[in-house]
Amino acid sequence: MLRIVTTAQRIVIGVRRPGSVILAACVPVAALIAGAPDAARAEPVRAEFASAGKNEAPQFSDLDLLRGPSLSTPLRGLDGALRRSGVDALITSSGQRKLGSGCGKAAGVPSRSLVYCWDHEDSTTRAWVPQGVTGISDAVPGERWSGGGRPMLVSWYDTGSTRITFVNPDRHTYRHVLLVEPVAVGGRATFSDIDVHAGGIAWYGNKLYLADTRRGVREFDMRQIYDLDKSKAGSTENKDWIGLHGKKYYGHGFRYIMAQTGSWHYARGEAGPTCEGIGPMRTSWLSIDRTVSRPVLIAGEYCRPSGPQGRVVTWPLSALNGWSDYVRPDWAALLPDDTIQGGVRTRGYWWFTHNRGGQRGQLLMAHRTSNSWDRVQRQTISHGPEDLSCYRGQRRIWTVAEHAHKRALWGLPARYCY
Repeated sequence: MLRIVTTAQRIVIGVRRPGSVILAACVPVAALIAGAPDAARAEPVRAEFASAGKNEAPQFSDLDLLRGPSLSTPLRGLDGALRRSGVDALITSSGQRKLGSGCGKAAGVPSRSLVYCWDHEDSTTRAWVPQGVTGISDAVPGERWSGGGRPMLVSWYDTGSTRITFVNPDRHTYRHVLLVEPVAVGGRATFSDIDVHAGGIAWYGNKLYLADTRRGVREFDMRQIYDLDKSKAGSTENKDWIGLHGKKYYGHGFRYIMAQTGSWHYARGEAGPTCEGIGPMRTSWLSIDRTVSRPVLIAGEYCRPSGPQGRVVTWPLSALNGWSDYVRPDWAALLPDDTIQGGVRTRGYWWFTHNRGGQRGQLLMAHRTSNSWDRVQRQTISHGPEDLSCYRGQRRIWTVAEHAHKRALWGLPARYCY
């Protein structure tokens, strides 16, 4: 049995371990809501500080976020040297890869799903592994970008680098874009690789949020994509080079790079190397809920069966996109199971992907009551299901199957996704 007990300044989380239930030490979380039957009607958490005086620093909780250091100086330098590209130009440019076919059966994709397959190289590589999923339905209410495009995005990691794939379903093509972190070296703007697991992504307006497992969330901007092929100071040669070498900028051979524009770190430090059930949360996956009065960024925690139960939290996107240097969550709870790879909420209804190792994964579907998960249903789905995203216009929940030779980007009809 699991329970969350709220008090004025803390949450006490019941932590499940094999054969027993213990209560963890009180987890400092300022006035969180442990659960709500309808998130759209839930009272928002007030951003109150426990402070003895007006000059005293705020007392932050484990799930509060602080804005990371500014990257404006190196970004200005890159803007002066490289040519920007818009999303629609990127997804219609020459040199796109072609989506394949026939991957659904090997991946174990359920019937009635819409399936996109990578080409042979991306379907079989073990160097790059797909993780996060988001799309145009998360990004804008009308589900079309300014130039008419309707892309879906998938994040991948390898040893030391991270990329985003822009899938263009209208042309049945896709393009990989390298994610980079701007830095200044010797007074000159350059960039470096981003080495994270990339377990979740979420697109909202011009912002793209990337899960940074131990630190929190990294932030990118759709207006901060550079075309190295069209830049005099850019080069698509030399796959071993990254950043500025001599007078040229390199991106491991990628034509397009997308520069990080900011970050949000847990106010009380980094999460641990494994799930602990207390302290800053391991940010394993992300999603967007646009169906509430205040759209939110959702984050969840992957925890193994031998550890404590993972947590799920929502932060208001209005705050993440505002001027404040901190953001407080407006809701949090324990997850309904362990090894949760992704989750999304719409209309007060939840979906979660459940990893089962070598077996096909499961899709968990549930309502949330005031203090528990109600009527959890399970459906066998693909191998290695990951992050989740609701495509409202299609009424489909999308995920990506991660395993080499069993890989697919696919969407299943979902009644409450609209």
